[in-house]
Amino acid sequence: MPLNPTKNAINRRMGRWLPWFILVVNLCITAFAWEHERQTSRQVMRTQFDFALRETVSRIEQRVQGYEQMLRGVQSLFATTPWRNRKAMHDYVEALQLDANFSGAQAIGVVDWVPQHDLKQHLNHMRTGGFPGYAIDPAGQRDVYAPIIQREPYIGKNKAVPGGDVWPEPVRRAAMERARDTGMAAISGKVKLKIDGDAVAPPGFIMYLPVYERGMPHDTLPQRRAHLIGWVYASFHMNDFMASLYGGQSPGLSVAVYDDTQTHDASLLYRSEDTQDDTEAAQVIEANEYMVVAGHNWTLSLRTQQAFNDRYGRNAAFEIALAGTVLSLLLALLAWLLIHGRATALMLAAEMTKEIRLMAQHDLLTGLPNRALFNDRLGQELARAKRHEGRFAMLFVDLDNFKSINDHFGHAGGDLALKWVANQLQHSVRASDTVGRMGGDEFVVLLAQLSEADAILDLAEKVRTTLKQSIVINGRELQVSCSIGVAVFPQDGSDVDTLMKQADDAMYRAKAAGRDRVQLS
Repeated sequence: MPLNPTKNAINRRMGRWLPWFILVVNLCITAFAWEHERQTSRQVMRTQFDFALRETVSRIEQRVQGYEQMLRGVQSLFATTPWRNRKAMHDYVEALQLDANFSGAQAIGVVDWVPQHDLKQHLNHMRTGGFPGYAIDPAGQRDVYAPIIQREPYIGKNKAVPGGDVWPEPVRRAAMERARDTGMAAISGKVKLKIDGDAVAPPGFIMYLPVYERGMPHDTLPQRRAHLIGWVYASFHMNDFMASLYGGQSPGLSVAVYDDTQTHDASLLYRSEDTQDDTEAAQVIEANEYMVVAGHNWTLSLRTQQAFNDRYGRNAAFEIALAGTVLSLLLALLAWLLIHGRATALMLAAEMTKEIRLMAQHDLLTGLPNRALFNDRLGQELARAKRHEGRFAMLFVDLDNFKSINDHFGHAGGDLALKWVANQLQHSVRASDTVGRMGGDEFVVLLAQLSEADAILDLAEKVRTTLKQSIVINGRELQVSCSIGVAVFPQDGSDVDTLMKQADDAMYRAKAAGRDRVQLS
């Protein structure tokens, strides 16, 4: 029987265009997987950056509060001892052990409040109290004076001659007035400390607390102004203050602190020494955080550098692009062979298509569902639970101190640890549950179709204890632990985004409470 010309024409056209169609479709799938991996990597970096920003702000605020409590102790001293009692002040500050406990402070001092009519008495008291040549600097007649009369510890630059009047200086005066009128601690703007003299010195600031006359009320503004007798203060170089913060800064981040809300050189208080030209960084993340510390505005500026990208920005985008392109070409070739009668190519094409889909939906390192696939399964479980009035739980699992593993074993060792964690998680849950990797050292677990009898906290504890084991990497033993946040449908949320956020927030509370624990939302 002669061949149908129309059918032959169709076969020739299929043979010409189908391989190209398959190539284009699979290249589009590869592009989607590449872009998804790129966005996931970016999200991991952003999460790490936001955590570092919150942590830095918290450390600064805690340190300021610590210095304020220290200064309140000095303030309280003069509630029980006479004003201008130099020996009591000296003994108290010596007992504080500034070098060990408050290393950022340059000096603890006393400022006297001297109206014009009390000037003669003030001068006589200071001259007979051990400073025969005492005089207020700058000289001249004014309505009021606010001279520094004592600095402790009385060593080094703190032995500078007392008498420097700080009231004429607008920056210091604004902070002193705010402290006087509120009764609260107040810090000044950017200043050069008196003890630095004419020498080139780093920027500083001063914290003031008012001292009122003993036994007199200071509940209202007029009372506070009428019964003020002076201030106690602590002075700081900003670089020493930042060096005294608890904990170390994450590597690859440049930190700057500005006075008030303007980020220009004139208001710069501090810039980290590791700041470098980061134009080479492929992805730069930066943010400004406005802070109010002791009634004064600071701006914290944080910016990533290349070292931060190297640590947290590792992704498999290039590998996905390369593998996807190669597989796309092979699929196109197999399609061409199939059109020309190679039936066995059909099975190979199906396998390769499956592999490309797997790459788009799974984490390449651990083989676990990635963020996109996990969110899809979470949405399906949410719909099922709403239809049947069921419940389920979601666990947000974050490894504790994972950075130290990378530091000691390198990224290759960190990858081995992540694979081990993925395997342990899969063996600790039921077949109906889903374990996914969100990126970095963050994992998620979907506990599906829970009954009322299921103890969710017990299930989460089982996951935690499963990971709390010793593993050996490159012949060295290390201990792994994790912090877990738990969100339960429906009480903790009725949509995917809310449940994810509740579980994530609970995980951070577990971190803050000491790590290696489970925290319910």
